[in-house]
Amino acid sequence: MKNYQKYQKQYFMPPVPSLKWAQKETVEQAPTWCSVDLRDGNQSLIVPMSLDEKVEFFKYLVKIGFKEIEVGFPAASETEYNFLRTLIEQDLIPDDVTVQVLTQSREHIIKKTFESLRGAKSAVVHLYNSTSLAQREQVFRKSKQEIIDIAVFGAKLLNEYAQKTEGNFKFEYSPESFTGTEMEFALDICNAVLDIWKPTADNQVIINLPATVSHSMPHVYASQVEYISENLKYRDNVILSLHPHNDRGCAVADSELGLLAGAQRIEGTLFGNGERTGNVDIVTLAMNMFSQGVDPQLNFENMPETVAVYEKMTGMKVYDRQPYSGKLVFAAFSGSHQDAIAKGMKWREEKNCEHWTVPYLPIDPNDVGREYESDVIRINSQSGKGGIGYLLEQNYGYSLPAKMREDFGYTVKNVSDHLHKELKPEEVYDIFKKEYVNLTTPYSLIENHFVQADDIKTTVTISVNGEEKVLEGAGNGRLDAVSNALKENLGLDFTVAVYTEHALESSSRSRAVAYVGIEAGGKTIWGAGVHNDIMDASIRALLSAVNRMQEQQ
Repeated sequence: MKNYQKYQKQYFMPPVPSLKWAQKETVEQAPTWCSVDLRDGNQSLIVPMSLDEKVEFFKYLVKIGFKEIEVGFPAASETEYNFLRTLIEQDLIPDDVTVQVLTQSREHIIKKTFESLRGAKSAVVHLYNSTSLAQREQVFRKSKQEIIDIAVFGAKLLNEYAQKTEGNFKFEYSPESFTGTEMEFALDICNAVLDIWKPTADNQVIINLPATVSHSMPHVYASQVEYISENLKYRDNVILSLHPHNDRGCAVADSELGLLAGAQRIEGTLFGNGERTGNVDIVTLAMNMFSQGVDPQLNFENMPETVAVYEKMTGMKVYDRQPYSGKLVFAAFSGSHQDAIAKGMKWREEKNCEHWTVPYLPIDPNDVGREYESDVIRINSQSGKGGIGYLLEQNYGYSLPAKMREDFGYTVKNVSDHLHKELKPEEVYDIFKKEYVNLTTPYSLIENHFVQADDIKTTVTISVNGEEKVLEGAGNGRLDAVSNALKENLGLDFTVAVYTEHALESSSRSRAVAYVGIEAGGKTIWGAGVHNDIMDASIRALLSAVNRMQEQQ
């Protein structure tokens, strides 16, 4: 690409090495989550949510476990002001949930912000101002000290208005565009604000480090976070928060490494909705923790419902391959993948496994409200015998012999390829019945009788293209006797190579299924028979194989 040379890094590394985070293996506990769906998420929509939609979305965020929810910028918008008043006046904020409001460091804005909070039991008041080199030079044209003065002015006003307003208020400060700020300056301005608020164990303060624009690889952000974490004043009484945006597609990684670096809180949105490329996707971040055995403290057990609510409220769509939540994220079309999943599931049953280790599935789809039958094994022209066989067994109870699964797999794939479509489980089952089970043309069973002598003798009555015929034969077993009767009386040439059977249901009235593979013309041809009587099922399976042989010849 042309013009790449006009770009250079816009971030600043810490003045000292900050790499302790790299020695940690994983995030060991969930952070405090703050949803900003109703602020960052809403302002990114082409058509912002109505008041009623905001209220409905707020209730759903509470339902799935958020304890902190940013409800907007009440001093900047009448709609957001009225939304907050509705939540307070209609007593819609549970006692264990804290709303968060955003404000700039301007007195009239701070004054109206506290007016909007009248009657709130608790709230986080989030003060911010831009600190990056680009913002200071190009937008505000102010010195570092002038930018610090803006933050300190706002911090003092928050103290003043909080003392005059009834309620339990926690303060938060963000050096907006933190990632483009010199780290020493970011530390200085945060500490200047902390010196005004003087946090204590009973009155903690949130310092939020936003990747307002993501400028670097995630390890740089982690080092920046660690530097601030280790050098903040009052650190034991400060909750270090992150607000990553996704400009580089790294918001989840930025968050995870930032948590390793000392952060304790995450601000983000469901599915990453937000300005430009979005905020950090809290669903993915929380489910990543879940997949490592960490309780995320959010409930996504009904992921389809979460997706439906989000899509309804925002008008946005969750991509089919979105981690954990997309319609196709658990779907396996590839034959090798399906085979591995099917064997992994069988292994779990055999070994009664406590831990989840199924190949290709990082989590159990059932844990997020998805079904194996409809969501995991999906059938099209790319599918394999393992997946097709697994689907048939799980849904309908047919456990095909290995070689028959392969034969049936090719049959199904040919149908899918010809129709150029995915096949539903019931369509696969219909193909199985049509192509293999109880076939009656040209030969169909009418009745059969056996007599035990030196060997087994049979008299089997069949219909041959509608004409009734009585055949006699003998063999070392019942199926062998019927096979010989067919060959000797009808001039057929085949050998029974494979025979298996099993019950289809576990009850006194259960049906039996038998599978027969016959060798003829150098290949194996398969048939299946289903009947209440196992011997009748076996003969029907043999006749089905013979009928398929005749058709192929």
